[in-house]
This record gives sequence, structure tokens and C-alpha cells, in this order.
Amino acid sequence: MTDPIEAHRLYGMTHPKSVAIFGASNNHSSMGTIILRAMMAFDFPGKIYPVHLKEKEVQGLTAFDSVESLPEAPDLAVIVLPTRIVCETMEACGKKGIRNAIVVSGGFKEVGPEGAEREKELAAIAGKYGISIIGPNCLGVTNAHARLNTTPHRYYGKPGFIGLVSQSGSFVTQMFAYLDQLHLGFSTAFSIGNEVNTDLVDCLEFLGACPDTKVIALYVEAIRRGRKFVETARKIVPHKPIVALYVGGSETGRKAALSHTGSMSGPDDLYSGIFRQSGVIRVSSITELFDCCMAFGHLPQPAANRVFIQTHSGGPGAVAADACGRSGLVLPEPSAKTAEKLKALVPATGSVKNPIDLTFTKDMTQFFADIPGVLLEDPGCDALMFYYYTPADMIKRVLLQMGVPAAELDAKMDEVSQHISAQMQGLIKRSGKPVFCFSYQGRSETAVQSLSALGVPFYQGPERAVRALAAMVAYGTLKEKIVRQSGIDPSA
Repeated sequence: MTDPIEAHRLYGMTHPKSVAIFGASNNHSSMGTIILRAMMAFDFPGKIYPVHLKEKEVQGLTAFDSVESLPEAPDLAVIVLPTRIVCETMEACGKKGIRNAIVVSGGFKEVGPEGAEREKELAAIAGKYGISIIGPNCLGVTNAHARLNTTPHRYYGKPGFIGLVSQSGSFVTQMFAYLDQLHLGFSTAFSIGNEVNTDLVDCLEFLGACPDTKVIALYVEAIRRGRKFVETARKIVPHKPIVALYVGGSETGRKAALSHTGSMSGPDDLYSGIFRQSGVIRVSSITELFDCCMAFGHLPQPAANRVFIQTHSGGPGAVAADACGRSGLVLPEPSAKTAEKLKALVPATGSVKNPIDLTFTKDMTQFFADIPGVLLEDPGCDALMFYYYTPADMIKRVLLQMGVPAAELDAKMDEVSQHISAQMQGLIKRSGKPVFCFSYQGRSETAVQSLSALGVPFYQGPERAVRALAAMVAYGTLKEKIVRQSGIDPSA
């Protein structure tokens, strides 16, 4: 697919064995200190060298009064200093032999002509010494698998499979807790800021080669190297999906991007064309971005766009069907063989037409295993939309009436939820087809948590599930086209 990840120039940036941090102190409210504490809280396994002119010890770590006094040339420098001394600090880092740096400090091209000149000086210093810089005006890198976090926010949860390149630092850090709620996490996430000499394309190349990354998410305000972006994405897409949120297509979006990172955005339809040519799936919100990532990372690729819907309530089934129609998905009728099997399982009050509406069934095995199993066996089914409504209060009432002691209800509910979730997981594995569970339940519900913990995507509302499924179908079409045109072997 690409060169080995160890050969990429960002490998040292994302897998450092030692880090020097400039700007941390014993003042707990300073940005540098907050970043250092977040790095320490993540149990970074390498050496950390605080550099401080006066302090002998910073946050319990031995401090050094200058770059020159460091015992080695660290793999990475994290610079959180006043803008006026960033360039001279970078010069000292270059002389020391440091070849990777993250410049968190702002005050460069995003503030106007004077800042732009300062950024040119920074680029010249980096060029002189061969330093790769992420930033300035960024939050840097989180590599969850290497336990590296240069952002001020503590990383939540476990390492995951989503690689992110973001032209907003907040969309890295705010997603830590958000993704953890979904039982998801980052492999490596880049906040790239002003992109002085490391841009979105460089990071995209890295994530394309990253074995921990199953799906790549992009938050884009501007792409500088459009042709190189297309070329790079087309090499990656046969092997893993890329999903992008672009802002800046409107006049207000363009103004916001310019003041944010100094980026010059382009017309909306231009970016839609770039993404389409690249095989990149474009989405319209951050929520949709990670809804799609969840599906791509956990579910098998649908063969085509034919969808069965299983529900036990007419309204949610109708809303799901309507959403499918608007998204270009097809709802075929079950085959005669499938319909015959369903008649033995679906109550007389239900319907074996698509959407398959059970109205009610008291047999949980039929509802969560037998009926969806029959639907997934139908050769006309490429994916299943499943109305997953499992209200804990109702289930607990039934359990209580069945004789389960009140003190044991929570434990029994956990057991039931885990059993149901395992059945859903088994359906996906056996059929090799994606199942999209949806309802309007909260994510804190026991049954939803159990489902998510097993890697079965759950969506709050059918519209979100349908958009994720439609993205998978679109990716399959784009991937096939690129493979046909390029001759790339997706299995290589």
C-alpha cells in the first residue's frame, strides 16, 4: 500500500522515546504545565525533559535551564512559549539535533502580516536544520497506542482505530470523551494548526501506512496541495476508507477559517469534486463523521445498497424506510423462501413485507437471533437495519414478575443485555453482512452499553444509522472505481 510506517518522517514525531517541553512550570494554570500534566497522566513511557530558565524541578521532574544542558537530543520538542521567543528556541533545538517539534504557540500567520513574517522565519529555521514541525497554533499529536498526548486534555478510554487529521485542535481534544462514550478511540490524531512544514497530506500519508488505523477522519478548512491530496487519497482508499468534513464553502465559513488558522478556503462544489475524485466520503457534521467511522471500523462492507428493516413498531420502521429512500438505498421484498420462513416466526399481527414489522414477540431468541438470521440469509439483503429498543425498566418489570429478586435485578439485566448483544454480534460474524442497530434510547442504557462494548454500532435514530450505511455503500462504489482505474490490489 505505502512505505512502512517506520520510514515515514512523522514516525519520530508520533513515537518519540524522549520529549523536551518548553513552557511548563510549577504554575499549574499555564498551558505548558497543563500539557505536561496531561502527558504524565497518560503514562508516557519515555523520558520527559522540562526546560525552564529558573526552576530546578518542574511538576516533580528534573528541569534543565536550556536546550544545551539537556543530556541528549530528544526525539521531540513541544514548544508552548511566548511567540516572540519561539524562533530562537527552534534555532537552539536545531543546533542540539532535535528533528521533530510541535509548536503550540499562536501569533503567527493567523493574526496577520507580522505573524506571517514570523512564520516564514520559523519555516526557514526548520529548513536549515531539517526539523519537521507540526503547528504553529496547534495542539499537536495524540498517539494512543504509544501513550503520547501533547494536548492539554487528558486522553479518555482505550486506544482505537480512528486516525484523525484536524485543522482544529478542539476537534481532537473534545473527541476524547465523546469517542469513549461510543466505545471508540483514536489510533493517532493530529492537530496541525498553520501547517508550517507538515500539512494535512503528510499526516494523511502517515495514517494510510499506520497499521493501527482502520479508518481516517479529516476535519478540513483548506487543502493546500490539492493534486497531491488526490494522489495520496487514491492510494489509501483501496485499503481503508477516508471520511471528511469540510467547512469553508460558505462565505461565513471562509471568514472563520481565515481567522482560525489563516487558511484560504475554496468553493464548496470544488471540494466536493476533489473528494469524489479522491474516493473520500464527505459528511456534513462532526457527529456524522464519527458515526461513519464507527460503522467502517466495526462492520463488514455491504455488497450493494439493498436493505432489510426489522422493527416491532410501525413508526420507527417507516422513518427508517423514508431515510433509506432519501439516501439512495433500496428496500427489496424478502424472497418467497424467506417470507415462508418468516411466517412461522412473525406474529399474525405483524408483516413479512419490508420493513418487517413484528408488532410484538415475547420470544427474545426469535426477535434477536432467529428472525434477523433469516433476513440476513436472504441473497437480496446486503444490510440489516434493526430497531433495537430494549427499555431497562420494562425488562426489569418482567424479570420481577418472573420471580427474580429485586436485589438481583441489575445483575440479571446485565446478563440479559450481554446475551442479547452477543447474539447481535454473532449475526454479523456469521452472515458477513452489516447490522445497524438504532432506536431513540440513551447511550447510558445497559443494553446499549453492552452492545457498544462488543463493537456493534448503535445509532440514536434511524437517520444517523442510514447515513452511515449510505456512506459505506458509497465507499464501496468509489473504491471499486479507483481499483479498476489504478490497478491497485486492495489486499496488498
